[in-house]
Amino acid sequence: MTDSKPPIIFLMGPTASGKTDLAIALAQQRPVDVISVDSALIYRGMDIGTAKPTAQELSLAPHGLIDICDPAETYSVADFCRDAQAEIDKSHQAGRTPVLVGGTMMYFNALLKGLADMPATDLATRAAIEEEALVKGWSLLHEELAAVDPESAAQIHPNHSQRIARALAVYRMSGKPMSVYRAEQLQQSPVDTHFSERYDVTQFALIPQERALLHQRIARRYEMMLEDGFEEEVTQLYQRGDLSLDLPSMRAVGYRQMWEYINKVYSYDEMIEKGLAATRQLAKRQLTWLRGWEGLHRLEVDIDSTTLAVKGEKNIARVLNSL
Repeated sequence: MTDSKPPIIFLMGPTASGKTDLAIALAQQRPVDVISVDSALIYRGMDIGTAKPTAQELSLAPHGLIDICDPAETYSVADFCRDAQAEIDKSHQAGRTPVLVGGTMMYFNALLKGLADMPATDLATRAAIEEEALVKGWSLLHEELAAVDPESAAQIHPNHSQRIARALAVYRMSGKPMSVYRAEQLQQSPVDTHFSERYDVTQFALIPQERALLHQRIARRYEMMLEDGFEEEVTQLYQRGDLSLDLPSMRAVGYRQMWEYINKVYSYDEMIEKGLAATRQLAKRQLTWLRGWEGLHRLEVDIDSTTLAVKGEKNIARVLNSL
């Protein structure tokens, strides 16, 4: 790492690829502060279904930006960038290196490239889009978005209704795609305000050698979540009375499917099947982001190996020592 700029380490990868284990191993070897980059770990009371680090793991490597919101609250990308910046500054002031670890690629992307100033959207436009979705379905609205803003559509899952509605509303009200706003902001921003120009950022990603092994690991972890009381966790959230599937927290992978099971929309087996499918789709989207990611050190890993954390830490150390 160079001495001219404060160092930062990014540790990315698909869900269930071993990021937490590797972050803890790294924290045992180097003076680092772990900062979570995960849009689900921010919520209190959502521990089992998010695979949140255990109390024992957090004692070995405390994580910033975990348990900072109630599930009834919304938390934007801008909120994350603000809070992550505060954690990064605190780590550097203590003479340590922040390690940002997680799989919410949109958060990482926003840190690196900044946030575009989007035009405000009114309730009438959003309501009209919601009404269209009831008739056409979100998949057709996603296709409509792809026709006018293919770049944004490629980064949004066809079932992610909130993001589809937001992107379509921006286009309908301004006549300009959301991706164009982002590109324009990057061109207009002074270079020295860019994250990668202010910090010495070294980026790593855990890349599974075989997709089938990742799917097996996802299935094993989902089974363990069910054994550990995932149904009871979501039941408690369901019974609160102030939560619904309209909230980002309850749309998190696994939670939505369990909520629908509790609400008697799915059978138990259907819940498991749909939960696993959603998790595999999440991993696929994360790997798609990483495939075109610039400046990335790819850590090809056998995720079935019990020595993943040790091997990964040695690989990271080798890269850092060569800089």
